[in-house]
Amino acid sequence: MELQTSKFARTTPSSKLLPTFDLSNLYLQTMNLSNIKTPGVYINEINAFPNSVVPVATAVPAFIGYTPQAMYEGKSYTNVVQKITSFADFMAIYGYPDPPAPAEAAKQYSPQYYLVPQKSHPVKGAYIEINSTYYSIVPDCNTIYYLYNSIRLFYQNGGGDAYIVSVGTYGSPSGVPGIPGAQMINPNVILNDLLDGLALLRNEQEPTMYICPEATLLSVADNGTLMQAMLLQCTEMQTAISIFDIIGGDAPDPILYTNDIATFRDNTGVQGLNYGTAYYPFVGTTMMQQQDMDYRNLFGGDVDALAGLLNAAADPILSAIFSQIKSGLFTPSQNDNALRIASRDYPIICKAVLGMINLLPASGGMAGVMTTIDSQVGVWEAPANTAIVGVISLPIKLSDSQQGNLNVDAVTGKSINAIRFFNGIGILVWGARTLDGNSNDWRYLSVRRTMTFLEQSCKLAAQAYVFQPNDKNTWEAVKAMIGSFLTSVWKEGGLQGASAADAFSVDCGLGSTMTGDDLLNGFMNVAVKVAVVHPAEFIVITFQQQMAQS
Repeated sequence: MELQTSKFARTTPSSKLLPTFDLSNLYLQTMNLSNIKTPGVYINEINAFPNSVVPVATAVPAFIGYTPQAMYEGKSYTNVVQKITSFADFMAIYGYPDPPAPAEAAKQYSPQYYLVPQKSHPVKGAYIEINSTYYSIVPDCNTIYYLYNSIRLFYQNGGGDAYIVSVGTYGSPSGVPGIPGAQMINPNVILNDLLDGLALLRNEQEPTMYICPEATLLSVADNGTLMQAMLLQCTEMQTAISIFDIIGGDAPDPILYTNDIATFRDNTGVQGLNYGTAYYPFVGTTMMQQQDMDYRNLFGGDVDALAGLLNAAADPILSAIFSQIKSGLFTPSQNDNALRIASRDYPIICKAVLGMINLLPASGGMAGVMTTIDSQVGVWEAPANTAIVGVISLPIKLSDSQQGNLNVDAVTGKSINAIRFFNGIGILVWGARTLDGNSNDWRYLSVRRTMTFLEQSCKLAAQAYVFQPNDKNTWEAVKAMIGSFLTSVWKEGGLQGASAADAFSVDCGLGSTMTGDDLLNGFMNVAVKVAVVHPAEFIVITFQQQMAQS
């Protein structure tokens, strides 16, 4: 049925002419039928439900560093931001391809270690005693990298989607051991390479964590420059946090480890601290097994040096085995098994070296822990009081008093999360703070990550209303959309409050969040207040004696 008003003008007692309205034209425009010319039946669908907020991903790390290779199907992936969903994806692009059978699988990571004899008991660094002689176990620093095993640790702890930025492949070994007890600096790890890889992530909105495991292989100054750049980028993008490791965390001095902590705090700057978090110390893992290393990881592959250490000249069986190694008649694994059987000292050496290889920065494992907690509970659950799968030892066992200086610092306010060993329980993550430890707003890591989650989810959903009329209908639609999303978060436990009204509020409108000038300038301001859940970091139980009563 078509509705029409009279085509004749109406007059008022004052004889003023009023405009006439053709409701039929308005009806056709509303129904979007103005172009219909052919007789028939037409359907016009009207959206019954408003737009909704789709929660963004909360645990998508971006790893920056050096990989075994970066090639897939003839295409180079060096300095390319690439998303992966599993460790198999990582190996397909960044791992060495295995040679055809019956050859052994390719070694993806092959660090070199030397045993340097010492005149007395070593004061610093790892060592081993063989035939009443102390030997310091020292790496060729040019061969040490952390990214490959950090990716393995990430997926062992429940990792999922991740981004990889390979800034290069492994460099050439130096052929000489480092200085026992000195900071490990790899000249092949270059600051500008890592900064360029970090800059590539400016075009990616999905990553929520920046991790650079090999940052601790830089000098102290370069490490500080990189950390400050990561925090600055996190502040500008407001989508990710940075997870840091601390130089010296691999071999902390029982007394002077506080110097490493002070150096770290001095070099992180003051910008964007609420977007950063740090973990201490390194963790001893099980990423690489016995079959992943052999005599080729010792003395730069110099079998004569190893034969001299094992005194093979005095043992005909060992002498024969080393002759077989030089002849190349047997595979490395066969030669390695023969050495383990024939020599008493060789398995001890391999175990000690393997322990050093498996000493890794904790950042990769923490990314996996956060991924697991986010999927099982939510981003508002603090990633603490939980274990890191694959971690079996720590280079230092911190006490309560020692952790107190890490967790709360009155001067800098830069909190550091400790990984500790507890008798009868094991190794636990025992800290949940950002670097902005003295801030009431951003002290806790779960609060920072929850706010990022809420902000980015609402931001992406609100893009549907860009260029919409800045009127009450739009304001109410946005308020309803964000309110519905926050209600679901509150029901899941992400916001505190006895009711939804106690947990959050959403305001948008002229006179409350906007002025007339805002409307003229095209601004629609939405004010959202949320009561985020804070972790119970300190639980105080008060006991008092009570008099006996009848």
